[in-house]
Amino acid sequence: MENLFGENGNASELIDQAIALVMTYAPKVVLAIITLVVGLWLINRFIAVLDKKLSAKDPTLNKFLCGLIGAILKILLLISVASMVGIATTSFVALVGAAGLAVGLALQGSLANFAGGVLILIFKPFKVGDTIEAQGYLGAVDEISILYTIVNTFDNRRIVIPNGSLSNATLVNVSIYDKRRCDMTFGIGYGDDIDKAKSILKRLMEEDERSLQDPAPRICVAGLGESSVDLMFRVWVATDNLWPYYWDMQEKVKKAFDAEGISIPFPQRDVHMIKDE
Repeated sequence: MENLFGENGNASELIDQAIALVMTYAPKVVLAIITLVVGLWLINRFIAVLDKKLSAKDPTLNKFLCGLIGAILKILLLISVASMVGIATTSFVALVGAAGLAVGLALQGSLANFAGGVLILIFKPFKVGDTIEAQGYLGAVDEISILYTIVNTFDNRRIVIPNGSLSNATLVNVSIYDKRRCDMTFGIGYGDDIDKAKSILKRLMEEDERSLQDPAPRICVAGLGESSVDLMFRVWVATDNLWPYYWDMQEKVKKAFDAEGISIPFPQRDVHMIKDE
């Protein structure tokens, strides 16, 4: 009976301790859960408003900043919730720091991409909407995120390029200037009239309203090839008109040369057979 009463006494003490712990920590846990839920809702609302504001002013910056600010705010919220429950903040911060160091060592490539994204946003070699040529791809920049830049090619492919590669390699920004020079070379036969061919090219250039006069266009003999006299045709056009202008002019020149009797030679060889007598 004494053992039984002793066990009952211990059980009563355990129950009392459990009730005391529940009474002590239950309000803190409930308050921490409410704080976590409300905090996450407020952070998501804030990020949504920030994204809307920044997207109207700087589409290049909004995705990067929203992702970074959202991550920082959520970490701060977790630290606050942990302190409310009773976890020592200093120990928690030290634990997060140690975990961050371990994760950083394991994800060196991702950290390099993050640093590359920061460099891209600071120096702005390109922005959302620009057409760039990088890592073997040519396309329009659709999004610059924390770790990656998304490029949509003109044949409707979505390319995800790490920011680390973009910040440490050569890239070409095709659309940074509002006008570009269209370079073309047309070969004519050695027996054709050079001045006549140049006048035809000048006429076609003047007839096309997309041709710009500043800087001045240039038509001249670029070289004497094996089977042709090469005429260099350089005209400045608006950046958006570059390729349509190039393709249209190729067709116009061919038709005009044919109509005016100007030949466009192609490589050919005369083979002489010598009979051994």
